Amino acid sequence: MKRFIIRFAKTVSRLFFPLYLPMLGLVILFFMSYLSLLSWQYKLQVLITVFFFTIMLPSYMIGWYRRYRGWSHKQMSKKENRIVPYIIVLVCYVSCYILMNVMRIPRYMGNILLVSLVIQMTCAIVNIFWKISTHCAGVGAVVGALIAFSIIFDFNPVGWLCLAIIVSGIVGSSRMILRQHTLSQVLAGFTVGLLISCNMLLFV
Repeated sequence: MKRFIIRFAKTVSRLFFPLYLPMLGLVILFFMSYLSLLSWQYKLQVLITVFFFTIMLPSYMIGWYRRYRGWSHKQMSKKENRIVPYIIVLVCYVSCYILMNVMRIPRYMGNILLVSLVIQMTCAIVNIFWKISTHCAGVGAVVGALIAFSIIFDFNPVGWLCLAIIVSGIVGSSRMILRQHTLSQVLAGFTVGLLISCNMLLFV
């Protein structure tokens, strides 16, 4: 039973990796608002661009850096070893945001990336002094995005909001089961993601 729980926690951590946040935000927009009326070619173009710069490229570069340093995944999760990966993610996100502006992609789509970028920067700064859960910051941002989009695009988010909150609890519990974070680090991450996401999407 214990092995199953640990295996489940590892699977959850992989599925809800923080780098997936911009993609998830865009998928919510494309399928839960009037943006579903956009052509699939355009939506695919945007999703591929964001996927490359926010998931594929940073994952490859971080993996290469970890192998170059000869670190295990556990060593990589240490607070002092997370600075360079944070920098890699920030550079990739900034590059993607600039490219989206060059491609004249609507601002509200770029704002999803901007929210992710600010959350990553905030977590990177906090991480210098105290370890914070970026996984929980990511799921917190999804909850914040649902609240903001429901106001902007006038739809009822209750069902999806309940699901997102349940998933957030599962992700936070998984991080504690794996002993990657304490309860305070999990709650702090979720709160940071929620507040930044909701406020930036509504007022930026």
